[in-house]
Amino acid sequence: MKEIKGNFTGKGRKFGIVISLFNELVSKNLLDGCRDTLLRHSVEDEDISTVWVSGSFEIPLAAKKLALSKKYDAVICLGAVIRGDTPHFDYVSSEVMKGLSQVNLTSDVPVISGIITADSQEQAFERAGVKQGNKGRDAALAALEMADVFSKLNEK
Repeated sequence: MKEIKGNFTGKGRKFGIVISLFNELVSKNLLDGCRDTLLRHSVEDEDISTVWVSGSFEIPLAAKKLALSKKYDAVICLGAVIRGDTPHFDYVSSEVMKGLSQVNLTSDVPVISGIITADSQEQAFERAGVKQGNKGRDAALAALEMADVFSKLNEK
C-alpha cells in the first residue's frame, strides 16, 4: 500500500500570503505567527511574498491571482471577519470561504484559509495569538504540509 503524507519542510519552497488591511491589528498578529512559522521551517525570507488587500472579501481574488501565477507552492490567506450589529458578517464570511474554496479547487495550488470568523474583537485577538494559539501559525503549518503533499503527488 502506498501512502502519501506531507512533511513540514519549507526549504526551497515559495509561499504567497494574502492579508486583509481591515481589522489590521488582528491580521498583523496572524501574519507574525505565519511568517515566524514559515521561517522556522526553513523557508527563506525572500521566498515569502505578502499582498495586502483592503478587506477579507477581496482576499479570494488576490489569492486566485497568486495561485494562477504558478510562482508559489501554496497561498496562505489571513484576515478577520468580526460580527457586528448587521448581517454583513454572515454575507462576508460566507462569500470569502466560497471564494477560497473555488480558487482551491481550480488552481492546482493549495490555498489555505487563515481567516478568523469571530463574534467579538476579543475573541479574534484570542485566536490571533493571545490565548488560543495563533491561526496564522496553523495556516502556515497547513501550507507547508500541503505544499509537500502536492510535490509528492506531482512526482512521476
